[in-house]
Amino acid sequence: MDLGLKDRVAIVTGGSMGLGRAVARELARERARVVIAARNEQRLQRAAEELRRETGGNVLAVRADMTRADDIRALVEQAVDRWGGVDVAFANAGGPPGTRYESTSPEQVERAVELNLMSTVRLAQEVTPHMRQKGWGRFIALTSVSVKQPLPGLILSNTARAAVVGWVKTMATELAPHGITCNVVAPGYMHTGRVEDLAAERAEHEQRPLAEVLDEMGKRIPAGRMGNPEELAAVVAFLASERASYVTGTTIQVDGGYVQGLL
Repeated sequence: MDLGLKDRVAIVTGGSMGLGRAVARELARERARVVIAARNEQRLQRAAEELRRETGGNVLAVRADMTRADDIRALVEQAVDRWGGVDVAFANAGGPPGTRYESTSPEQVERAVELNLMSTVRLAQEVTPHMRQKGWGRFIALTSVSVKQPLPGLILSNTARAAVVGWVKTMATELAPHGITCNVVAPGYMHTGRVEDLAAERAEHEQRPLAEVLDEMGKRIPAGRMGNPEELAAVVAFLASERASYVTGTTIQVDGGYVQGLL
């Protein structure tokens, strides 16, 4: 299936590892021009080189901290300077640490909001003017199944990521007349370093072996296993494509059936 992404300019934040890197790889395979951003310069450049080698695609690496407004502005400016605009943006800034209500400070909440919500807000406000100029755009934000089914021990993620859904849903309504779709992907337990870190925190809190916690997490999923980053990336690539022109304002779970709600 031709997704119509050839020569589209796509920004992927958090693109040096995990889910972001898988998304960047999938878009590059679809012949999009991909800009990946992350904080760690060495890891970022290594990821860009590997993505070029794996896909034969055009990949630009731009160091950016998604909690810094100036970095986000510079990221978008470099994409526009290099390739003339921005067609697709994937907002991914990682997740806040696992905490529980009684041990969570207001300062931690502020940092989580800055990391997840404000990074999405700033990226959206930088890229959508370029999309409106073209009359075409795709904005996709990464959250978590916690926006539909709050997860224990993740009160910061449960709160900040839910706000992202409210922001993107409202964007979708206002930008639909301009040919811009805005959607959210909500992964469940994917086999990434982030999930392994969360499992390690839980194992320590519950004084249980890490292997036992990971095995239990997989067994709680109807599919019987954790997902692979490539499975999420395939959904993102579809949402970024010409084929998804009538899909907007949605939050799509990629979770192997983990969330049991009807909507």
